Amino acid sequence: MDSASVLQHPRRNLGSRHRSQADRFVKLAKKDTSREEENLAWAEQNAQQAVLYDFTDERNWRCLAEIKHMRGDGEGLALVLEDLFVVLGRDPNQLGQLKNIDHLDVGLELLEAAFITDSLEPEKWFDALDSDGLINFASRCQGLDFTDQRSNIIYGRRLERIRSAGHEDMFIDLVHHLLAHRPANHELWMELGRLHERRSEIDQAWLCYDHVQQLRPTDPVRDLFLQRLKGAMDGKDAIPWSGPSLETRSDFLERMQNLSQSVTDVPVKEDIEEPETISVDPDLKRLQDLIDAGEAAEAFFMARSLLTSGESWAEEWMLKAQSML
Repeated sequence: MDSASVLQHPRRNLGSRHRSQADRFVKLAKKDTSREEENLAWAEQNAQQAVLYDFTDERNWRCLAEIKHMRGDGEGLALVLEDLFVVLGRDPNQLGQLKNIDHLDVGLELLEAAFITDSLEPEKWFDALDSDGLINFASRCQGLDFTDQRSNIIYGRRLERIRSAGHEDMFIDLVHHLLAHRPANHELWMELGRLHERRSEIDQAWLCYDHVQQLRPTDPVRDLFLQRLKGAMDGKDAIPWSGPSLETRSDFLERMQNLSQSVTDVPVKEDIEEPETISVDPDLKRLQDLIDAGEAAEAFFMARSLLTSGESWAEEWMLKAQSML
């Protein structure tokens, strides 16, 4: 796991520790007015660390926002709200409509309103849903951007709660949107594979396990799945199966590639016709454009699809995209 992934994976104990430190400095600031600014600066630093280490705890966000408010930092409070909206899978550009609003006046109310309508705690969030709310959530999920790892984790936990409530088909449909935006989420791929296996959807289970093993070659989940199918465990009878067809694998990868496309697609650069220009494979050019634009997820699924179809040259691009995930 790279350093960015480590920092963006919730560690509740460290988040709580830094929030407690921030609270202490706030109390000191109120007690000793002569050093108020200094203590509030230390409080803000610890509150920022609390959010960094555990973005899933609303208390950490609330602590940071309140300190920004105490310091009269309206611009900083606006940035806190924008970051929260990113974590909630919303378009931060929506905050552009609030640029002329005094965030020192209404910023804290906006924060609380966001938590009331879209709690970061999966149990609290699910309990607030009714049948219409669940349908609206499913519709909304299909248009959100989950490229931010924190957003991917938040919505992954929400989908887990939906699955545990018995909505397996909805879980399978929506989880692909999260995985398309962050295909390196091997834990979610593993959970999806286990669900398909329990439902005896062998082809789909194999595709998920194969993806996990592609991401983590030292974790032979696909090979162990094949052993289970062949009756190598528990003395069960072997199940005749030779893997999903090439068409099934290609359809799966093409669907994931389509889901991974950003709201604003990367344009394919038009070739300028020159007398002695060497023709370039359009698939290769598309991969180059995606990599240059930082669209690693779409490039990854496209390269895997090409490799599955027999284009061995695409392996280099798949590995390049995988290193960017």
